[in-house]
Amino acid sequence: MGQQSCGDGQQLDDRQNSSVGQKFNGSPTMGGGGPAEVRRLMVVWRKSRRWSGKSLVTREISYFSSFLLSFSSFTYSSIQMLGVDLKAWLAPNQKYSSIFLKLAEKCDIFTGKWIKNTVGPAYNNATCPFIEPPQNCIKNGRPDTAFLYWKWKPEGCHLSSLDAPRFLKAMRSKSWAFIGDSILRNQVLSLICLLQKEEVPLEVYHDEQFKSRKWIFTNYNFTISLIWSPMLMKAEIFEDSDGVSKSDIQLHLDTIDTKWSNEYNSFNYIVISGGQWFLKTTIYLENNTITGCHYCPKKNLVELPLTYSYRKVLKIVFKFFLSANHKPLVIYRTWSPSHFEYKEWSNGGSCNKTEPFKGGLIYEKDVDKMMRGIEIEEFKNAIMKNATNLKLLDMYNLSAQRPDGHPGPFRKFHPFGKGRNVVVQNDCLHWCLPGPIDYWNDLLMEIVLRN
Repeated sequence: MGQQSCGDGQQLDDRQNSSVGQKFNGSPTMGGGGPAEVRRLMVVWRKSRRWSGKSLVTREISYFSSFLLSFSSFTYSSIQMLGVDLKAWLAPNQKYSSIFLKLAEKCDIFTGKWIKNTVGPAYNNATCPFIEPPQNCIKNGRPDTAFLYWKWKPEGCHLSSLDAPRFLKAMRSKSWAFIGDSILRNQVLSLICLLQKEEVPLEVYHDEQFKSRKWIFTNYNFTISLIWSPMLMKAEIFEDSDGVSKSDIQLHLDTIDTKWSNEYNSFNYIVISGGQWFLKTTIYLENNTITGCHYCPKKNLVELPLTYSYRKVLKIVFKFFLSANHKPLVIYRTWSPSHFEYKEWSNGGSCNKTEPFKGGLIYEKDVDKMMRGIEIEEFKNAIMKNATNLKLLDMYNLSAQRPDGHPGPFRKFHPFGKGRNVVVQNDCLHWCLPGPIDYWNDLLMEIVLRN
């Protein structure tokens, strides 16, 4: 039972099982869970809040509206399936009914399918100089281009492409932070490629390894900060860019990473996510004392499950956002599953698909479902505390449908230049640019401009 490292992001325990061709039944958030999930949440709400006749007490309507708004999307059809006449139900509470009904009419942007797109991507490797070599799939020699001609189609509505002029005008004199690992860096560079058609930003900061960076769009006084914090908490990491570690990660489960918390008050918008770093061999500390570890069979330490560390970290991070006086719009981006087949990053895993899974089918591993489940549970727990500035960017479904969108062997420049029999390392975790990850930013714009 070994573990595999995937460079700047992933180390997997090969005990994890996978399932290919599973039907995605919708996001377990309010936006994509369908009637069953809405019904379940309504039952919970009815038990936990006071009712007055056919309407909720005004104060409780306020709480419930805030609760639903935080899920970013909500379907009227799901509420209708409950047999609830919303207009009659909300009639005595006109102050909140217009907000609630406007929300309910919006479609579910996270549930849908990929459809053919003859237009193609909004940029390419020639027009965007910000693409990093490992994601520059076409320049690196990827021979197929069909993966570029698909677009995300939510059920029941239209999703607009990111409108760079509109977005930048709305963000004038604002400051953004993207906090997380290399998958989030992948998304940031996609966003910059989409925005640089309107204005090419100036890079004003980078750390030694170019993991944390900052750009400014000078005409709009708009800044984007990328803060590399793969575990969101204080951590000592001893790994190079190829994923080779000299020592185990030391993760302080009770201390938020000051790389982002010290700058928190300067941000108007924050996109944050956990990720595959939590799957790596890790030593856990609390109060600067070792309390256990994940996957350390040769050490005389208490073995703690992945669920323990990930849940604990998310609880602390969400509590930080809830208790802080400064209230930027905080968007939590969900787990992004990989598409390694047969094996993993370091031992021959590959991803050779050239088109999306059809009919809403997805590829997911047990560990993907487990980690995402923790995210959703902890997000819901935070929302129940009336965290109206907390939103969810649920990328799991649309990402899981796209096994064709990864660099694979083309993370390196012309990897088969010496013949097809050359052994190459595949990247089935990050995303080609341009590629499916561009639609993450279309959804991000939808959430932000709607808010």
